[in-house]
This record gives sequence, C-alpha cells and structure tokens, in this order.
Amino acid sequence: MTATVPRTQWLKNRAIELGFTQAGVCPAVEPPGAQRLREWLAAGYAGQMDYLADRRDAYAHPQHVLEGCRSLLMLAMDYRTADPRPPGPTQGRVSRYAWGEADYHDVVRTRLHRLADELREREPTSLVRGVVDTAPLMERDFARLAGLGWVGKHTLLLNRQRGSYFFLAALLTDLELEYDTPHATDHCGSCTACLDACPTGAFPQAYVLDATKCISYLTIELRDHVPVELRSGMGQWVFGCDVCQDVCPWNRRAPESQQPEFRPVAQQDPLELIGLFELDEEAFRARFRKTPLWRAHRRGLLRSAAIALGNSRPPEALPALQQAMHDGEALVREAARWAVQQYELHQNGHRGASDH
Repeated sequence: MTATVPRTQWLKNRAIELGFTQAGVCPAVEPPGAQRLREWLAAGYAGQMDYLADRRDAYAHPQHVLEGCRSLLMLAMDYRTADPRPPGPTQGRVSRYAWGEADYHDVVRTRLHRLADELREREPTSLVRGVVDTAPLMERDFARLAGLGWVGKHTLLLNRQRGSYFFLAALLTDLELEYDTPHATDHCGSCTACLDACPTGAFPQAYVLDATKCISYLTIELRDHVPVELRSGMGQWVFGCDVCQDVCPWNRRAPESQQPEFRPVAQQDPLELIGLFELDEEAFRARFRKTPLWRAHRRGLLRSAAIALGNSRPPEALPALQQAMHDGEALVREAARWAVQQYELHQNGHRGASDH
C-alpha cells in the first residue's frame, strides 16, 4: 500500500462525514471536454453568460484554478427532497434545488472549506482550494474521471444509484492522491426522454444544450427580455427547470437528501406570484437575499412571474399585472404588458369561437 492511500481514504471518509454523498479522485489534467466547450461557445449556445467565454482559456487545465494542482477530489451532495406539488393558476414552479431556505453554494462551501482546513492541518505544506460552481473548472468532466458517473444526454452528470439530483464540488490540491478509475460507460442507451420532454427545444442534439433556449437560463441568467417565441414553453416555471431530470429513468431511484438546509420551504414549492409584484427592492431583498431565488433579482423574478401568469391567465392576477405595467423596471413592464395581452387574446379567441 502506497503512502498516499491512507491520506486519500481519510479525505473521502471525512467528506462523507461532512454530508457529501459521493467522493472520487482524479489527476489534474486537461479535461476531455475542453475542445467541445470551445465549440459550444463558438456556436453561441452560452447566450449572455459572457464569463464563460472570458475565461475559456482557464478551463484548459486545473492549474489555472490552483497553481501546482496535481489532484482533484470530486464531491457530490444530494439535494432531492419531496416530490414537487402541482402549482395552482396563481403559482409558479421553482427548481427543486432552490426550495430550501439557504443557497446551496453557502451550504456546500461551508462543508468544503472545513474539509480543506482539516487537510491543511494534516498536511501543513500543502496547497488546497475548494470550489463550488464559480471557478473555471469543468466539474462534470472531472467527476467522470473520478468515477462518479457519466454525462447524460441532458448534459448533466448521472449516477446509477443517485440519478442527477446532486451538486458537484471540487477540492484541488498539489498533493498526490490515489486516483479512481474513470467512469467509462454511458448508460443512457437509446433513451431520449430528456430531449423529447424539453418544453422549449433546448437540445439541438443529444449531449448538447443550447442555453439560450433553456428555461433555467431564461429565468436566471438572462438579463434581457425573454424571446416571445419561448414564453409559452416556459409554462409556470419562474426559477429554473427540472423537466429533463424529472423524466429521466435514472432519477426514479434517486435518494432523498439528508441535509436539513435543503428541506422545502412551503412558500417556494410552489411560489405564490401575485404578491411578488407588491415587493419593492428592499422588501424583495428581505425575503429572498439568503435564498437561491436572489440570483434572479427582483426584475428577473417578476419578469418570469408575469410570463407564468400570462400562460395560466388566472382572473385574480390581472389587477397585479396591470399595475406591473407601470413598474420601475422596463423588464417587468414589458413582461406584464405581454401577460395582459394574453388575457385579451384568450378572451377574444373564446368570443370568436362562440360566434360561429
């Protein structure tokens, strides 16, 4: 047994004790998907996520995240909790990962920093850095190299025992660790459930996501008006989307998370929409600042809320939408006008049908 094995096993064991549910190790190498990322960016699929293109060269090797990096401990933390409750006409759907009171970045980062600190105590001369979602690191590629699963046709990492309802994190170090065997098999087979179910047609082909059509991008990342042709496909989604994961057969066996921070807050599964239009910036901050929904900001969430109400057209929401047509944010005003127009078109359509 080499001297690195006890260190590696200790790291994995400690990660599980801290709440992570998967742990694997791979070497710091150029990620297999680096060229695909460059092609994906060139195709324009990143939309307004300019930070990806700005850091394209940094994704070429973990050395750009931690100089001298030799090993990556790839970690996963489950977030599946209860099954979603069907939304009423005045409610919006929120992605599963955002149902809790805390932002998952904060939850995962706290555990990751603790693991990093403990490793530094054991190895005082080591370089260590933990990252969650924010560094130029192709987490899914390295998770596959660390044996945690394969990248599915919906472009998310899949694990046979845990599905895809989990967050990924990485601990980078200049220490040499014992590497796991890369996951070499794709278990998607001939299944195209995720591709077929996407309401906005965001998959131009298997294993490729056009983010500019993805509901998660439209409701969170996009800082502009949602293209009119995509609005009906958004349905009642106002923050994120789980459709491609919900239909995946591998998620039928996904276990429930044991993390209390991820337990659903009743008012976010689903989310009441009419009252959102009464919130000014200060009130919005007070309600959502520590939750994942803060990422969309007031203007983004209200824009999506207006679109969702325009799709469901509950009569009781019309006064709030008419008032929102005078909101201080142009993004909200435009979405509210579109939503009110949907009421009018629907009403005229019914009148037309009854006239014949």
